[in-house]
Amino acid sequence: MGKEQFQTLLQFFKVLADESRLKIVGILANQECSVEELAVLMQLKEPTVSHHLAKLKEVNLVTMRPDGNSRLYQLDSEALENISKEIFTPGRIASLIENIDTEAWENKVLHSYLESNSNSSDGFQRLKEIPVSRKKRLVILKWLSQKFEPGVEYPEQMVNEILNRYHPDYITLRRDLISHKFIQRENEIYSRNLQAGK
Repeated sequence: MGKEQFQTLLQFFKVLADESRLKIVGILANQECSVEELAVLMQLKEPTVSHHLAKLKEVNLVTMRPDGNSRLYQLDSEALENISKEIFTPGRIASLIENIDTEAWENKVLHSYLESNSNSSDGFQRLKEIPVSRKKRLVILKWLSQKFEPGVEYPEQMVNEILNRYHPDYITLRRDLISHKFIQRENEIYSRNLQAGK
């Protein structure tokens, strides 16, 4: 999401983060109203209603048309639909985190649960313990699954040997890797599932 769109979204939420403005939007979605009518319906003073309408106009949520000596306001449903199409899509909302390190939490979990093997000079890391928390365990399983080469088939004994390097309870780890689909087993042959953990 671009900076301009981000600011538009932020302003949109700021404007609607007010109970009175939300109620005005609700009223104007059903009917055109003058400031005087809205003031009576909302039990607010007219200058207060005018202030709320000005804020709603800033984000193009309301339109106004003259009607004799008064002005009638209504919800701009087309503008609302455009905002919904342009911004309120899963892809657009997901792009709000473009500048956030999404792997920071995973790295923290790995840092907490891994320790360097003092007998190894190549920075080899072992698992201190298997996390009880499902979410943390998934981070560890994802990390372990990367110890298996893509496209390579492993017999069970080799899977056990690889996992045993990282933690003595290789049976639990092997079972979890399979149940969470990080690795797949067919006729006692194991291979890494490249779709897992994405």
